[in-house]
Amino acid sequence: MATISRPTWFNYLLLGLSVFLIFCLVFSAYIELPPLLNWLGKLHPLILHFPIVLLLGLALLALFKKHIPPALFRITVLSVLLTAISGFFLASEITDKGDLLVRHQWLGGGLAILSALWYAFEDEISQKKIIKNTFPGLIILLVLGTGHYGGMITHGEDFLDFPKMTSYGKIPENPMVYQDITARILDQNCVSCHNPNKKKGELLMTSISALQKGGKSGPAIIPKNAEESEIIRRLKLPKEDEEHMPPEGKKPLSQLEVDILEQWITYGASDTLQLYDLNEAEPLAVLIREFMAPDAASKWANFTPVADSTLERLGSDYLTINRISDQSNALAVDAYLPPEYDSKQILKLQTVSSNIVELDLSRLPLGEAEISLIAQCKNLEWLELDGTPVTDSLLDSLSVLSQLRFLKVYSTDITDKSIPFFKKLKNLKQLYLWDTGLSKEGLESLGELTPGLFINEGIEEPLKDFFINTDSIPTQHNSSLK
Repeated sequence: MATISRPTWFNYLLLGLSVFLIFCLVFSAYIELPPLLNWLGKLHPLILHFPIVLLLGLALLALFKKHIPPALFRITVLSVLLTAISGFFLASEITDKGDLLVRHQWLGGGLAILSALWYAFEDEISQKKIIKNTFPGLIILLVLGTGHYGGMITHGEDFLDFPKMTSYGKIPENPMVYQDITARILDQNCVSCHNPNKKKGELLMTSISALQKGGKSGPAIIPKNAEESEIIRRLKLPKEDEEHMPPEGKKPLSQLEVDILEQWITYGASDTLQLYDLNEAEPLAVLIREFMAPDAASKWANFTPVADSTLERLGSDYLTINRISDQSNALAVDAYLPPEYDSKQILKLQTVSSNIVELDLSRLPLGEAEISLIAQCKNLEWLELDGTPVTDSLLDSLSVLSQLRFLKVYSTDITDKSIPFFKKLKNLKQLYLWDTGLSKEGLESLGELTPGLFINEGIEEPLKDFFINTDSIPTQHNSSLK
């Protein structure tokens, strides 16, 4: 191989960058970078592909005994060093580096230093046959190793694993709510970006203590306060919002998964709570059983397809529409009271009424038109009408909802005249009725005639507080409507 021309200025530049990189790697724990250099580190993912291609090209040229253009050699080595340094700048923002990041950083730094040595001593190396082939071979190995760990940091440790049916065992009959349900949901959807090797936003999601500690935006969960928990806030943001989690391109959580996380936090985010500790009719217990059911979505398989664009068009800041599960056409709808209520917000749901299985219209000033719309939701299973002006006659028009299993009508003006309506709902399993006009005698007769129905009369104050605190609308809004 011909002698490579090495400009003196470039040699000094290469030496300076190499020494600086070594210094950064050795003393990384003691270095605090200014904001500008931290920002420059964000360019690392953008520029790293360029030197990878160049390095592999140079190594192959050397192995096949082809001439390496000096200018190309200089550009390659310089780009590798700059990429390694920018990677250090990027990693400096992470205070607790995982094993993957440490390995990726040192392999990348070693690759850059080895490339610089190859350039500096190419004349001597080319004269020794064994070493001549060793350098490009080592370069290729280091490129593959560095890229491998970088890929696991970006996409998760199992990114290159062979396909497998599932990494989880069967959920026990009496599962631990956190260990067997909540942690499973987080691990499948969130941990790939929030683990010891990739703490996006400085947030770790591998334990309850880490969730409570949170990251740059504060605690991810606040036990017994799902409404103020950052994880729930971000999950419920519109998908186009830049703070929505998971980010664009990642599989969104199903509505069922979001509901389970929200209820688990509301119940105190315990790591010892088990399914059998809950009353079988409590919301969290119902959600967990639905999550455990192997064919939970089969009953919705024949629903009319609904395009994402349709959901985006129908939704608004005060009306969120989510699929019950990924790719499912079964929908969950939550409405919120806007400053100026217009029934059109609800009535426009008519086009997807047969797909709605969960509907929360709590605290809205509903009229006959909205109740008529609800009656068209023939597959509705979960309905919340608490705090609305619904009456006995309006409620009776919903007798056609044969699939209804869960109904909240507390804090309404209904009376004993609605008892025949409740009896007509053969699939109704849970009914919440406190603060209504129903008499004690009426409730007793309803309970005697429908033994499989769980009726919450609001007798226990803790349960009453629970539902008030976890309603769709914050408490201060509720009080303004009374």
